[in-house]
Order: sequence, then structure tokens, then C-alpha cells
Amino acid sequence: MTETSTNRVDWRALWANGDLARFCFISLGILLHATNETMVATVMPAMVGELAGVQLVGWSLAIYELGAIVAGAAAGRLVSYVALRTNMIVAALLYAAGALVCAIAPSMPLFLAGRSIEGFGGGALVSLAFVSVERLFPRAIWPQLFGVMSAIWGVAAFSGPVLGALMTELLSWRWAFGVFTVGGTAMALASFIVLDTPEATRPQAITGTAPPFPFAALGCLAVSVVLIATAGVDIALLRSSLLLVLGLIGLALFIRIDALKPGSRLFPSRLFSWRTPVGAGMTMVAAFSVATCSFAVYGPLLLTSLHGIPILTAGYIIAAESIAWSILSILVANAPPERERLIITGGALMIAAGIVGFAYAVPAGSIPLILFCALLQGGGFGIAWPFVTRVIVASARDGEQTIASAAVPTMQRIGYAVGAALTGIVANASGFSEGLNREAAANVATWLFLAFVPLGILGCLAALRISGPAARPQEATS
Repeated sequence: MTETSTNRVDWRALWANGDLARFCFISLGILLHATNETMVATVMPAMVGELAGVQLVGWSLAIYELGAIVAGAAAGRLVSYVALRTNMIVAALLYAAGALVCAIAPSMPLFLAGRSIEGFGGGALVSLAFVSVERLFPRAIWPQLFGVMSAIWGVAAFSGPVLGALMTELLSWRWAFGVFTVGGTAMALASFIVLDTPEATRPQAITGTAPPFPFAALGCLAVSVVLIATAGVDIALLRSSLLLVLGLIGLALFIRIDALKPGSRLFPSRLFSWRTPVGAGMTMVAAFSVATCSFAVYGPLLLTSLHGIPILTAGYIIAAESIAWSILSILVANAPPERERLIITGGALMIAAGIVGFAYAVPAGSIPLILFCALLQGGGFGIAWPFVTRVIVASARDGEQTIASAAVPTMQRIGYAVGAALTGIVANASGFSEGLNREAAANVATWLFLAFVPLGILGCLAALRISGPAARPQEATS
């Protein structure tokens, strides 16, 4: 195939035989999904102003991530029974249909229905992009291709908030989703031409027999997230508390069911046990993923309603967080192994400091301070996440390394879904249940971040546990 003796990608040869165009095409699915994922925060102020339903803002991310988790897990298995090209077409059409529903939605409930469909399509597109690399390209150049895909994700995370802000200011928030309707439809149509190889047009089991689909576990997860999100829609002490408790019990049941299904499990064994680096690392991933949703979901809405900050400025602040993540990831990528645990701890402290800082900066309306907190939070993720992932995978038990490597992004998405649902509870309990006004926004702006400081502390303690001497001997025995 197209590679040199040093296993470097020969991009010129890839272009000549059409494989580069094919690779760019499958990467478009990542671009569509990630851009849409980060865009919604900057269209939220205009959308809530037109559709109302500020009580349901937390659902916009929760329902999207939930659909992406389920579809991502399903797509990797369906390619064993249905051709890759067919899967890609269906996923792209689902994505386009969901975007269209969002673009024409006359009410917030219908908008959320579109977000759910979008999540299914986008999650499947991302999963199929990674499957496509395995199917269509030689193993020797996978690391380089995966690296390019990571860069594409970074570009999308930056461009999403800016795109949403520009569309909202120049045209309408509905046009932002119209762009993705066109993109998804074009990708579905182009799949007939681009994915024309035998590997893409016929079913092919990856390892003989596809692993069973985790219906019970993912069903339990879906119900749990919906229960938590519902608890925050119409705040009532008894009802909301009961729904929240049932949702948290459901999450514990989801983890238990996953552990009892070794053939389809999503996570390594001893998932949250602090006796192992795997457990401490996954605790850190879960805690910070939940704790950092507040600004991503409600930041632009609070900044515009409280301080009249232009939506484009809010978009740039969210984009700056993504840039800090990408740049610092590159800067520390070659750090020696003996420093990785110190880097993990430093990154965790940066993330926690960002959460605490937002609790002061957002109510105060200081753009430089808000930007600094965003850079702290994004930069902390950027320097810590690659090394946390490496520790988790390296410390996993024999035979669980593959599961462990996939478990980190899966846990991150679950954390985003749960975090978005919890932010809805906090925001509505703090004042948004009575509607969007300046007084309510001022109260929400403080509590929305302070409420998640305990999870930030938990993430730091988990990072210290990874770095501490007590965790290190477990690596050899786990």
C-alpha cells in the first residue's frame, strides 16, 4: 500500500491512488459531529430567546451525547453485518435529518428531538471513521492517520463556537443547523462514489464474530440520564430528589451490568477502585468530565443575558479553551515517562482552578478573567488527558488494554451527558425554572460553578492517587 520503509505516510502516493481523498472523506464525519457538538452553546442565547424553554437548556448537550454514545457503540458492531458504505450513508442521513429538525423546530421539545437524532448520526459517523481506517488503510500508517483525525477534532472544537456565533449574528441560529443539514446530505450522497472499494461495500466481521451489543447496559444508562435531566425541569423538592436518586442508582446499575457482561463490556474491571491506577484514572476522567460542563452549556447564555457580551466574543472564549487543549497537548507530548504523573497532577489542579475561577469571573463579567479560566481549564485537560489515558491503558489487566483505551472517551462522553443533566438541575434550582431574566441569571452564574467544585476536588484527589507511591505497585499486578 502507500507507505515508506520507515512507516511514514507517503501522502503523494495516497493522493495519486485516491486513498487520500477517501481518508479526508471519512474524516468529514468527525468534523461534522465535533463542530455541531461545540456549536450549540453559542446559538443557545438566540434560540432560547425565540423558542423559550430555558429550563431545558441542559438537555441540549445531554441528549446529544447520549445518542452519540449509543450509536457509537452500535456502529462498530453493525459493520460486521452491514456494509461500511451502507452504515455511513444511514448515519449521514440521520445526522442531516436531525439537523433539519433542529433548524425548523417551532419549540424546544422538538428541537431536543432533533438533537437526539443528530447525536445518533454524529456518534455513528465518528465510530465509522475509526472503523474505516482499520478497514481501508494498512496497519503501519494507522498512528499517523489517527493523529490527523485528532487534529481535525481540534479544528472542529475551535470552529464550532465561532460558526454558531457568526451564523447567529449574520443570519439566524437556524442557519447554523441548516449548514449541517446540507453537510450530512452531501456526505450521504458522496458515499456512493467515494466508498467504492470491496472492503467498504460488503460486510466483513473484524474478528470473525462481532461482540454482542450491550443493550441492557446502554438502556440503563439512557434511562438514568433522562431521569437526572427530568429532575431539573420542574423543580420540586420531593419529586426532583426522587428522580435524581433513581438516576444515580441507575448509573450504579449501569456500571454493575457492564461488569457482569465480559463479552460486551465497555469498561475495564475494577472501574473506580482507587487501589489501581486504572480505577483512580477513570475516577479522574469521570469527575472532571461532569464538573466542566457548566461553562460549555450555559456560558454564552449567562454572558449575554448578564453582561451584554457579544455572542461572537463568547464563541471566541469557548474556542480558546479548545486551542489551549490542543497546543498544550502538543507541547507536553514528548515529556519523559518519569514526569507524566507530575504533569497529570498539574493538569488536574489547572482544571479545578478553572472551575473555581468561573464561579467569580462569570458573575463579575470580566472578559480577561473568564478567558484566563477557560485557558486554565482547556490547558489542564490538554496536558493531563494524554498521560492519564496512557497510565490507564498501561496499567490495565492483560486482555483489557483495548477495552481500557476505548473506555476513556466513552467515560468522557457519559460524563458530559450526566454533567449536562446535572447543570440543568442546578441552573433551574437557582432561578432559571422561573424563566430567563437578569436576576435569575446572576444567581445561576454563581451556583452553577460552585456546585461542581466538590467534583473538581475529587478529580484532584484521584490525580494525586495516580501519582502517589501507593498506586505504582499496582501497575505490575493489575
